[in-house]
Amino acid sequence: MEQNRNPATEPSPGMMRRVAIASCIGTTVEWYDFFIYATASALVFNKLFFPSFDPLVGSLVALATYAAGFFVRPIGGLLFGYLGDRYGRKSALVTTLLIVGIATFVIGLMPTYNEIGIAAPLVLLFIRMLHGFGIGGEQGNAILIMCEHAPARQRGFFGSWVQMGAPAGFILPLGIFAALTTLLSEDAFISWGWRIPFLLSLVLVGIGMYIRLSLTESPLFLEMRKRRAEDPHPLVEILRKYPRFLILGCGSKFAESVAFTSFAVLVTAYATSRGVSRPVMTSASLVAIVLELISMPMFGALSDRIGRKPVYMFGAACVLLAAFPAFALIYYRMDSYIWVGLAAALALGHAAMYAPQAAFYSEFFPTPIRASGVSFIQQIGALIGSVGTLAAGWLLEIANGAPWALAGYIGLGCIITIACTAALPETAPRLGRWKDLVSGLSGERVGGEASLGAK
Repeated sequence: MEQNRNPATEPSPGMMRRVAIASCIGTTVEWYDFFIYATASALVFNKLFFPSFDPLVGSLVALATYAAGFFVRPIGGLLFGYLGDRYGRKSALVTTLLIVGIATFVIGLMPTYNEIGIAAPLVLLFIRMLHGFGIGGEQGNAILIMCEHAPARQRGFFGSWVQMGAPAGFILPLGIFAALTTLLSEDAFISWGWRIPFLLSLVLVGIGMYIRLSLTESPLFLEMRKRRAEDPHPLVEILRKYPRFLILGCGSKFAESVAFTSFAVLVTAYATSRGVSRPVMTSASLVAIVLELISMPMFGALSDRIGRKPVYMFGAACVLLAAFPAFALIYYRMDSYIWVGLAAALALGHAAMYAPQAAFYSEFFPTPIRASGVSFIQQIGALIGSVGTLAAGWLLEIANGAPWALAGYIGLGCIITIACTAALPETAPRLGRWKDLVSGLSGERVGGEASLGAK
């Protein structure tokens, strides 16, 4: 039987603000560790760890090791999703932060290809896989510790705060690298300056640990544990009862994953290969992602008002419309307007999908298996989308360096996401007409208040 949370136990507005800020800061630290590698891949790793390649190919090989992290994300997601469902969201978050933070710090101490040869990129690949393993376990539990605290009618808004950690975590290394490339000569930056952001990770991990340890455990999880001493295996349950949500959810994740990887990570390597200066790309990316940070809570709140699905499909449509123009601005060297294309793809398109995603996915599953369900969609969907990063070199090669095949791939991903999202039920609890929808496969109700209050 499904039950709603007692209004008397709803967290106070002050507590919700503290949980939101703490969740955002903690997630920002972890995503900083994840994305710092992406920034370094586009700027220096092609020279330091893959020096025998052509500059564009070397950058794409470095980014392929970045994509390798996506292949182990599902393992981390499923393992820590299980642990989050069994033992609590908070303990899983503390463990994943340590895994990712220590791995990042070690990169700052690593010898390069010139010093230890082929061992350097192999060790780098292994560390990258640790990154993916930790982030895979972090994402689902971070979403739930926020959404399971949040009032049902503001879940989209508060859920967007934990999602803001990803773009915020990308801005930090981007800003630090921009400052270093400005203050240091190129030789100094290549020699030792690039290590500074990785070594700073140790300080940020300390801050993140303090934040994570200060969070209270999810009230829905604590209530569920009082009622049940033994639950069925979460992964078996989601596969048995919710296959439709898993398949369509992964499809809805596709365009969001492709959009961020393409327009926040891959685009820098492509632009520099076309002769666009690094400062131009760094500035354009910073503007786009800062605008995304502003737009995300707006889209999260909008999903509480008009529903998760309209906002989500709007985002996919924006990326679809922006894909070709954004790459055309780079291909035809319209440097002054590159930020406009990136802003359309990220601050409108990606933000409108990513902001309501936390609430949308968490509302599909009942409490005892929610971490496993959300982690499955997040990480399997991200893995499918990351194939675009691995295929990017091939797509650029068959088009003789033109970006049209890659833009077409992004557009196809958007069409898949729109179709899958349209086939999913609306879950926002404000929309009464959806609250009594029944899943034909599981026989359980879905929709904000009902499913996220399930014990």
